[in-house]
Amino acid sequence: MNGQDRAEDGFVITPIGFVRCAGRYRFEAPRQGVFAANAGVIELREGCRYEEAAADLAGFNRIWVLFVFHLNQTWNVRVAPPVAPPGRRIGVFATRSPHRPNRLGMSCVELEKVDGRRLHIRNFDLLDGTPVVDLKPYIPRADAFPDAAVGWLAEAGAENWRVEYSEQFLAESAFIASIGGPNLHNFCEVQLHHAPLDRQRKRLYETADGIMEIGCRTWRVRFAADAARQWIRVLEARSNYRPEELLPDAPDRYGDLPVHRAWREFLQKQGKPNT
Repeated sequence: MNGQDRAEDGFVITPIGFVRCAGRYRFEAPRQGVFAANAGVIELREGCRYEEAAADLAGFNRIWVLFVFHLNQTWNVRVAPPVAPPGRRIGVFATRSPHRPNRLGMSCVELEKVDGRRLHIRNFDLLDGTPVVDLKPYIPRADAFPDAAVGWLAEAGAENWRVEYSEQFLAESAFIASIGGPNLHNFCEVQLHHAPLDRQRKRLYETADGIMEIGCRTWRVRFAADAARQWIRVLEARSNYRPEELLPDAPDRYGDLPVHRAWREFLQKQGKPNT
């Protein structure tokens, strides 16, 4: 058997480390790292001398991270990226969709510092537990081609909405995150800047008073939208549970009733309705 035959049989790739960060769910992953505002760590595996292999990354401002989309199990020939032209599905190899045959991804992230087996990174589109399979330095003169043609993306156009937050929502989202709930502020940053009113991709609801709501697991976020100005103001957070579903003997299907009960107590202390 020659080397080519063995290559055609496939390869075994073992993670060199894992991402540790606050984002855990798919909806928390930014479309690209450039749209993120987060921080985390790539923790390299122990006993492999990876800390020596990574030591000279110190001094690089950015690195390429090759990783596995560990939350995906299948792939699609054609996909509908968030920025695709309306009604058009794109061949997966012409996208950065996670629905790929080998589930491999690559991301250019900011490197803050190298601390032994821990690489501190910022502004990335990775989630907690993401297996990292390789690291490479980003070299601007070799990796940047700003004048390169962008294929179908030229047809897509840019639709970036301005998103503002009320002080009430900022306080509420900070409290929910502090008691173990999702980071609703980050959720809004990911979901509302591009095509926020796309009902095919997002769990959207319109209330009787014309205010919109978007679902985030067992929570909802209320917001006002002005399509003509491409402007959104996020107003407040809401629990998606009814009062009877928060009773002590209620079944805890998603394992988050204690968080919602704490949220209800938080509202009661502030004299607000249990929304």
